[in-house]
Amino acid sequence: MRFIPTTYASDAVEAATYRKLQWRLIPFLMFCYLISYLDRINVGFAKLQMLDDLRFSETVYGLGAGVFFLGYILFGVPSNAALKRVGTKRWIACIMVTWGMLSGLMAFVATPAQFFVLRFLLGAAEAGFLPGVILYLTSWFPDRRRARVIALFQMAIPLAGLFGGPLSGWIMDHMNIHAGLRGWQWLFLIEALPAVLAGMVTLAWLDNGIAQARWLDAEQKALLLRHLTAERAPEPQLHAAGVFTDWRVWIQGCLVLGFAMGLYGISFWMPTILKDAAVLSLTQIGWLSMIPNLAPILAMFLFARSSDLSGERRWHVACAGLLGASGLVGTVLFQYHLGLALISLSLATSGVVSALPMQWGLLNRFAAGSGTAAAIALINSIGNLGGITSPALLGWLKDKTLSLDAGLYVVAGCVLASGLLALSFPRNKLTRTGSSPSRESDVS
Repeated sequence: MRFIPTTYASDAVEAATYRKLQWRLIPFLMFCYLISYLDRINVGFAKLQMLDDLRFSETVYGLGAGVFFLGYILFGVPSNAALKRVGTKRWIACIMVTWGMLSGLMAFVATPAQFFVLRFLLGAAEAGFLPGVILYLTSWFPDRRRARVIALFQMAIPLAGLFGGPLSGWIMDHMNIHAGLRGWQWLFLIEALPAVLAGMVTLAWLDNGIAQARWLDAEQKALLLRHLTAERAPEPQLHAAGVFTDWRVWIQGCLVLGFAMGLYGISFWMPTILKDAAVLSLTQIGWLSMIPNLAPILAMFLFARSSDLSGERRWHVACAGLLGASGLVGTVLFQYHLGLALISLSLATSGVVSALPMQWGLLNRFAAGSGTAAAIALINSIGNLGGITSPALLGWLKDKTLSLDAGLYVVAGCVLASGLLALSFPRNKLTRTGSSPSRESDVS
């Protein structure tokens, strides 16, 4: 019988355990986030018909797109608190069914007031999903594996644009005036259904923690728990009572805010930018929108992998911010050249969406203990102020100047500022536990 060294055997068990864990959790959670992101940004495609039908101005659209995040911000922290009490799978299932129903009701909006109210309620319903999943993943994966795992999960952002753009364009072109409904109405109805269905599946698929996971054996559960408990907690720990007065939480929230301004500026206005760059049908705009959402998939993986293997977060976030800001500036400079505009949008999206998952690693420098859930929710809520300000600012400036140039320059400056803000965090690298850095590629 061949002798297998204990170290190699344990390496194999660890690699197999984390592969199993990733395949069990990440694809499903990614799909749920894809639905969530699609349901919040599909208004950018609906806008191309909706504004004329309902006689809304660009300012009304911008405010309506942004008021989503007012509900998101107000209900972020309470939602995460409820998740801790109710349990992950029940709360996420409830969130998804609720936002799916609200998204479908958007098809019947007729006035600005109805538009604003439904967007606000949709934001309130979705508020707990992203911070809840981030918190959930921290209870399964140790810090040294977290950037890549969160990056895989947040690849749903470009994937939503990759698949959502062509789908939205096709629905609006081919379902227009079908059964008495316009294309934008069918868009909301069709794209709302997966959220309700996925919410029901959540109850059967997710577990509230390692101990409840029947698909893991005793050795695998012990390994996961050992790696989580072996992490060296930062000192002092952050407690729930101190979250709202800790300046580091607010600094990180401002960092996320700048990146969110870039993300939602691109997401809500990409169809308009492409329409201005060339005379295109809605279906063509949908297909072309795939390009700026395809490039970030590789960029996110490469940035996150490099950050995890090196243990460095600050400069990775800063470089991603520089890339995103440069792409936004290029979008203005080459807005009437379709090919160069697509390249610039690709660079902008790559930088912004690569920075967002990596910045959560900065939180581990100072947050641990009972305050972690509240800190994640508060940072996410502050950051999503960018979802209010960016669409409203771009809509208002477009009405005033008949151009997106000024707004895109402001957003580019905010993205660059967020990248530089990452450099204000401590220099210390990640604490590696459980296994040596040389084996980390086993889970990538």
